[in-house]
Amino acid sequence: MNTFQDWLRARVQATPQATAVIIGERQWNYGALGQQVDCYCAGLIQQGVMPGQHVAVFLPNGLAYLCLVHALARLGAVLVPLNTRLTVAELSWQLTQSDCHLLVYGEESATVAAQLAGESDCRIVDAVTVARLGEGQMVESGFLAKTHFRLDAPQAIVFTSGTTGRPKGAVLTFANHFWSATASSYRLGLLPHDRWLSCLPLYHVGGLAVVFRSCLYGTAIVLHERFELDTFNASLERDQITLTSVVPTMLHRLLALRKDSPWPSALRHILLGGAAATAELLQASRESGAPVATTYGLTEVSSQVATLCPEDVVRKPGSVGRPLMFTTVRVVDETGRNLPPNEKGEIVVSGPTVMAGYYKNPTATAAAIRHGELYTGDIGFLDDDGDLWLVQRRSDLIISGGENVYPAEVEAVLRQHPAVADACVVGLPDAEWGQQVAALVECHPHATVSAAELLAFSRSRLAGYKQPRLLEFTPALPQTASGKVERRAVVSYLSRFKNGELP
Repeated sequence: MNTFQDWLRARVQATPQATAVIIGERQWNYGALGQQVDCYCAGLIQQGVMPGQHVAVFLPNGLAYLCLVHALARLGAVLVPLNTRLTVAELSWQLTQSDCHLLVYGEESATVAAQLAGESDCRIVDAVTVARLGEGQMVESGFLAKTHFRLDAPQAIVFTSGTTGRPKGAVLTFANHFWSATASSYRLGLLPHDRWLSCLPLYHVGGLAVVFRSCLYGTAIVLHERFELDTFNASLERDQITLTSVVPTMLHRLLALRKDSPWPSALRHILLGGAAATAELLQASRESGAPVATTYGLTEVSSQVATLCPEDVVRKPGSVGRPLMFTTVRVVDETGRNLPPNEKGEIVVSGPTVMAGYYKNPTATAAAIRHGELYTGDIGFLDDDGDLWLVQRRSDLIISGGENVYPAEVEAVLRQHPAVADACVVGLPDAEWGQQVAALVECHPHATVSAAELLAFSRSRLAGYKQPRLLEFTPALPQTASGKVERRAVVSYLSRFKNGELP
């Protein structure tokens, strides 16, 4: 396999004055970012980081995190990005499972990091110390000359959300990111002054993908620590944003805030993914003039699989479009046989963006990757034009009395009631039916509806076996850091209601 310069070093040589990153009121060009990364490289070397070692990063989005992503790539070390919302027990397991040598943490997580140091063999160091150690020092050129950058080398071990059982560490290579970035630019287009507003956490594959895409393209990333509605909207208006990535909950709130305000003329694409978009959300987006591009992706495929551009979303709302260049999608039945157009089955993906496998989990790898194809477990269909439609993540599928219930379908009906702002439908264990359909509902401010009224509304629109047998209300649905509804938390909450643990 040929070896190359790391992508940031090549970008610094090509366009050192081009804007690389904007955080709040501050910005850095590629030359300045390269110098910052050199500093972090020197600090990591002093911490004993060697090629092939696994280094965990436990930080919020920010310049330090961005520099560490590039520095670890330059040193030939493997990034293990950790979810800052996890418990000490969950983090400790991931550190052990991924064989981490070092954990780099931030000031806000010092207490948790100290606990992790006592529960694992992983050494810890704060990011400020790494930067300080590297200040004023030149990275040893002889060392870096030995750390050849290879496309087939692992870049990161990114843990899946773990909707069932333990999370699995997807091993993503630089080649995965390269082909994903190339295919995405072919689908979305590429302009020299593109600016990608990113508020997804960098431990999420969607956030990580934007870092490498921006570097490969020579464009800028506008990085936010998290999604904060007013801050996000202000950045759209102020920072000449051309692309951004959101999940349905984020877009729903953004539309409510903006009301009839025109969208900035610079904005080309709002990539909408993370979950199937409802017809109501797409209609509201269309009426507002939002340039929404529906997309489908997974951690195991380095982010994007398929994307439908805004002009086609208007024509075919609900589809996520055709697979990106280099990617092939099949829809199959339980035996792996291709299904005809418009018939629902499991989505199977192949191409150069598919992960290398799950780290230290050959059983899960063999189950997911068969003959080079990734069996996603997600349910969808291809229409007559070859466009993909996502019906449901299989992990969310409810099987009640032998019947398949798609939560997205039930949620869509509940949202049709004028009092309902959002809903999450899950399956709870049931001795008689296998699973019981249950719903947690969030109403609009100052709007009310009783459970009986809402169930009567649902009963006229859905088959009996799809009806929620348990329906409760909440002021706000729990969310993950990336803005998606946290289904595990909903399951836990409703299970406590069912068991009589809550009033």
